[in-house]
Amino acid sequence: MNILKDNITGEVHRTGRIEVVCGSMFSGKTEELIRRMRRAQFAKQRVEIFKPAIDVRYSEEDVVSHDQKHIQSTPIDSSASILLLASDIEVVGIDEAQFFDEGIVDVCNQLAYRGVRVIVAGLDMDFRGVPFGPMPALCAIADEVTKVHAICVKCGALAYVSHRKVSSDRRVLLGETQEYEPLCRDCYQQCQEESSKSLT
Repeated sequence: MNILKDNITGEVHRTGRIEVVCGSMFSGKTEELIRRMRRAQFAKQRVEIFKPAIDVRYSEEDVVSHDQKHIQSTPIDSSASILLLASDIEVVGIDEAQFFDEGIVDVCNQLAYRGVRVIVAGLDMDFRGVPFGPMPALCAIADEVTKVHAICVKCGALAYVSHRKVSSDRRVLLGETQEYEPLCRDCYQQCQEESSKSLT
């Protein structure tokens, strides 16, 4: 009886939470974000999805995964816009969180304390293997972190990082399979060593 009562209470009073889905490129982060948001929509919850306005690879407005799954979203230039646009929303999705300013961390916390379920997807590391933007802080404050993995294109092991195949030192370089490939730690290290040798 107590279990039933707890379940009923849990459904009536949903507490806010932050869920982070992270990993390399081609690991299914956005696909998982879309899956969770679709489930919330099916449950007739009020949802809103945000993405950085700079990400126009597949669509200017929709969030689109590499396998072409898509869901309507609101492109924004700064994390502060989320608080203005997310009133009366029960579930907030945020894609490509690594491209947002550091204020995204406080925004997610504020939403969670309001009782909102926040689902964040983003790259945990950049092409150099360095933690990317606000993602480490988001992982730290999250109630739940799911790390998803692509498959290394060279050996088939679990991928560790998104290796950049083109010559550019810009940290933010939007791209797909022509610009990036998922590599495991060993294959990534081999590529780095080969690159260093070619420069000497």
